[in-house]
Formats: sequence, structure tokens, C-alpha cells
Amino acid sequence: MSIQRFETGPRMSQAVVHGNTVYLAGVVASNAAGESVTKQTQDILKTIDGHLAKAGTDKSKLLSATIYITDMKTFGEMNAVWDAWVSPGNTPARATVEAKLAAAQYTVEIMVTAAK
Repeated sequence: MSIQRFETGPRMSQAVVHGNTVYLAGVVASNAAGESVTKQTQDILKTIDGHLAKAGTDKSKLLSATIYITDMKTFGEMNAVWDAWVSPGNTPARATVEAKLAAAQYTVEIMVTAAK
């Protein structure tokens, strides 16, 4: 079975397709760094939509999601954006974890896996 990689660098690929499964690396808010959890989550989900489209799928085919937030007090704020974005009736298995992220300007990071 072939493996296809997108936006491959020396450390990681942003997306990897193996068979009919698409794996995305963690996505942070490149265009909204340092802004509110709402804006960061919106930016991340827009980026995820783009990566999924490049890989030949979309959010209706999400299998799983792992969400990292730096403060569980912002869980509701992040969920408000997530709930408005996620495909109704097609919600993935999901976990949300409080964690320090790689850079202080990021408060949310989301990683998803989808079917094609």
C-alpha cells in the first residue's frame, strides 16, 4: 500500500495518507498566534479543512481528534467554535488535554485522523 506525504520537512509531514486513512500533524494557529482561543481555534479548523481537501477528504469523514489546550478554563470557548464547525452526525472520537505547547503564543493545537 502506498504512502503519500504532504508538506514534508526534515522533522515531519503536515499530512500523511496511507491507504484510505489521512493523518494530520498537530495544527496551530499560524495566522492567529497570540490571539484569543476562539480566533486560534477558528484559524486551526480552517487550516485543517485545507489539509483534508488536499488529501482528498473533508471533516465529515473525521475518525478521531486530539485537542491540546493550555488552560482547561478555555475548554468551553474552544468547544463553541468546534461545535459550530464539526459535521453534525459525523463527530469523531475525541480527547481534549491540557498541555504546554511548543510556543507561548499558541493556546490550542488540534490533530485529526480522517478516512478518504
